[in-house]
Amino acid sequence: MKRDDESRLRLARRGLCFVPDLSKFSMLRCAYLNNNKIREICRTSFTCCLAELCLQNNYITSISGALRHLSCLRVLLLHNNQIKCLDETVAELRNMQDLHTLSLYLNPFTQDPQYRQYVLHHLPSVQLLDRKEVKFGERRQAFKTFNTERQRVLDSIAFGRRALPPPAGRKEINKNPSSQRGTRCTERPSGIRPTPHSIVQVRVMNWSGSGVAQWNPVKSKPAIDILTVKPR
Repeated sequence: MKRDDESRLRLARRGLCFVPDLSKFSMLRCAYLNNNKIREICRTSFTCCLAELCLQNNYITSISGALRHLSCLRVLLLHNNQIKCLDETVAELRNMQDLHTLSLYLNPFTQDPQYRQYVLHHLPSVQLLDRKEVKFGERRQAFKTFNTERQRVLDSIAFGRRALPPPAGRKEINKNPSSQRGTRCTERPSGIRPTPHSIVQVRVMNWSGSGVAQWNPVKSKPAIDILTVKPR
């Protein structure tokens, strides 16, 4: 074993078929196990304080149950292996809140056309996936693809509030002026009394004399008043 210091361990290109027990290295932060013949990983192989793990270019078929305790992991390289199940792989990494760099390309599950969006949606902390920086647009698209119900709720919110339908018993008013031409609104909310209207009737006056104005209510229509102006 070659140790640069107490925090780094280099075991690349050693022909290893399994991961040795590294849990005794309590200060270990970076482990380089790439370019070997490793097929399986044991949970007890790594300390939970590990921050960088390189396992690329091996023959690993699954990481299920082996890495989820690595809550401090920031860099994980697993490309060019034989991992087939995307769901199990992502589930194993979901507890890694600090995972910043992830490399999974050249594994069988990466043939799925939605592979990248799936990973970005379930692992929001990842900023560099398969040597490619994660863009805001593709993360948003991943959210729309794999969280359709929550996106539907967000789309129904206007100006920070939910856009609710009009209360029962009221008719929603069309605010488009062009659609209201030639129409007259006959709907009136319940509980509101009608506003009384008056009609003014004016007769032609003889301006040589003086005029007298008087109110003559129309008996047949008590709700309407007619103002009649008669010349003296």
